[in-house]
Amino acid sequence: MLNIVLSGPPGAGKGTQSEKIVGQYQLIHISTGELFRKHINEETPIGAQVKKYINEGQLVPDKFVMDMVEEKIKEHSHSKGLLFDGFPRTVAQAEMLDKKLTEYETSISGMITLTVPEEELIQRIKQRRNMLGRIDDQKVATRINVYLEETLPVAAYYKSRGKLFNVNGVGAIEAVFARITTAIDRLKTIDQAQ
Repeated sequence: MLNIVLSGPPGAGKGTQSEKIVGQYQLIHISTGELFRKHINEETPIGAQVKKYINEGQLVPDKFVMDMVEEKIKEHSHSKGLLFDGFPRTVAQAEMLDKKLTEYETSISGMITLTVPEEELIQRIKQRRNMLGRIDDQKVATRINVYLEETLPVAAYYKSRGKLFNVNGVGAIEAVFARITTAIDRLKTIDQAQ
């Protein structure tokens, strides 16, 4: 299986690029953001808890996240691969994900991180909030700070395993996607060599 973690700060373009990656490589898309929104919109008990954390601009606790992700992994354990969009967000989640994937005799092939300057992120998030009214975009600075404090260590975790690829997330959608496919093709080569 080709299992990729797509990461980047809020507004980096993960949603847009993940759709293109899924189409190109026939991967199953697992977005914790989408899972959260689904539970919130359906007003499930977990949705109420998730909404509280998101409204405060905080990360949702690992237990809630991992339960939802595991359900998706189990459902698609015989697919060509999985694209984890914006997950894992903490080293603890990365470790839990690694452990869970070994139960299905697979592992993370690599992490692709979209890098975008903070000024650009703020503009993108403000535009998205105005166009789409996403509740998780209300506290822009808090979300970026949480990413920097909590999520960047995940990049270091995968880098220490030789599985991190940084991709410039600025430019036309197709140009960014071309950089991503180059990174994925390198990942596939590394995976096949192991």
